[in-house]
Parts: sequence; C-alpha cells; structure tokens
Amino acid sequence: MLKMRLSMGGTKKRPVYKIVVADSRFPRDGRFIEKLGFYNPLLPKDKKERIGLDSERIKYWLGQGAQPTTRVARLLGENDIMPMPEKGNNPQKAIPKKDRKKADEGGEAKPEGDASKPAEAPKDKEEAKPAEAPKEEEKK
Repeated sequence: MLKMRLSMGGTKKRPVYKIVVADSRFPRDGRFIEKLGFYNPLLPKDKKERIGLDSERIKYWLGQGAQPTTRVARLLGENDIMPMPEKGNNPQKAIPKKDRKKADEGGEAKPEGDASKPAEAPKDKEEAKPAEAPKEEEKK
C-alpha cells in the first residue's frame, strides 16, 4: 500500500521533514519512491519557506491510490491540493496521562480533590479505633 508521509531529517532538536511517497512496509526514514516536498515546522506559519510542495506530482500519486497520513493530509488541505480532513475527536487527550489508566479501569477519572474520598477515609479510621479500645479494656 502506498503512503504519502513525512520522512524526518535535520539535526538533533532541529527537525526538517521530506514529504515522500513510500510503501507502507518501509521504515519512516528509509527507502521511498519519490520526494514530493518538504516541511520545516520551526519556521513561523506565515513564512513561504515553511512548506514546499510539488502539487502536480502529489495529484498524480493521489490518483494512483496513495493514502496521505493525517499530518500530510492537513498540510495538503492547507495548501488547497485536497479537501481539508475533518478534525478528530479524542476526548482522552484532555485527561492527564496519569489519570487515563484510572479512567480505563474504573470508568471515569475523578479529580484528586473529590469530596467523597476524604469522607470515606475517616469512617474507616473511626470504625477501627472502637474495635481496638474494647480489647485493651478486656486485657486490664
């Protein structure tokens, strides 16, 4: 299956991407069929040099059945080469990562300042103290 995707280049902490057509089985930065453009995320969005695309070749590969990844589809949509993809709905993104596991296990994630937790804890302690007190009295 053909994919239009980003191939990473550049140096450490200074990424520059090539937009390429590659077989989906090949590694991300590995062998590709053709380079279709570039993307430099470090430049401001209003700069012309941020994205460079060969629109004729991109349209050709889309006609051949190449599927763009979500990021490449957004870049193509911004440059009016193809319709802009719909925004995805990922409600898990709003939950902090450490709380996502709790949400998966117990239904919904509860914030730490929940009023029900402190109310339960003292009850357990109160129940435990009277049980210990009679034992001490019996020993005397």
